[in-house]
Amino acid sequence: MDNHFNAPNEVIAGNIKAGIAKAELPLGKMILLGIMAGAFIALGGATSSTAVHSISDVGLARTLAGAIFPVGLMMIVFVGGELFTGNCLITMAVLHKKVTVTKMLRNLAVVYFSNLVGALAIDFLIFYSGNLDYSGGLLGAYTIKVAVAKVSISPFKAVASGILCNMLVCMAILMAGAARDIAGKALAIFFPIWAFVVGGFEHCVANMFYIPAGMLAAGNPDYVAKAQEAYGLTQTQLDSLSVLQSLNNFIPVTVGNIIGGAVCIGVMYFCIQKKSLEQ
Repeated sequence: MDNHFNAPNEVIAGNIKAGIAKAELPLGKMILLGIMAGAFIALGGATSSTAVHSISDVGLARTLAGAIFPVGLMMIVFVGGELFTGNCLITMAVLHKKVTVTKMLRNLAVVYFSNLVGALAIDFLIFYSGNLDYSGGLLGAYTIKVAVAKVSISPFKAVASGILCNMLVCMAILMAGAARDIAGKALAIFFPIWAFVVGGFEHCVANMFYIPAGMLAAGNPDYVAKAQEAYGLTQTQLDSLSVLQSLNNFIPVTVGNIIGGAVCIGVMYFCIQKKSLEQ
């Protein structure tokens, strides 16, 4: 065995052990770690938007955003946090009969809404910090445009995009588990998350930042005027930024994220490594 990294079977065994610990967390600690994770992902989203808001080339903008966004998951992995999308991997511990389905669902539900609280806190801080005033309010306009695009996505596309996203996020987590030093873990996280941002795939926790941020920005007449001028957004599109309309994104994206993480990665890799786990 190479001493520089953990073998695939060790990675899966380690993730199952982590899944057991996650399922057994006291409620208060689970909530606090969920809030922190939601805030960290939102900070990654906010800073990447700031970096790319004036870049018109989509490919270039996503490439730059993807180089910044991974900081959110790095903070979670290195310091601690409970992230809904990553916790979909608890399915491996369930299949290994180390965690009950009830405890997994408890963790996922608590963490999901805790992530939302953390993301919303950053939404308000970003809005009131004046961050969206950059480039004469263009960042505010860009924030509106991003949110409008997200609430307008069709349910089928949202599910498919959510699957692709969480396959990459969960692979980033597993790959980080293969590394034995912080530099290796950083690189292991960086590239899959960079790929998911470049691909423009949908992440439910990131959207807990992007969509409410767009709603807040849409309440500022200056940002709205800039959005109409720069991006040609119509009043109908602006009116689509509502809590009810946001569910058109959150529900299918969350379903897609669960399938991508719990099934496409969790179930598949448990089946691949099942025999080695029994030894």
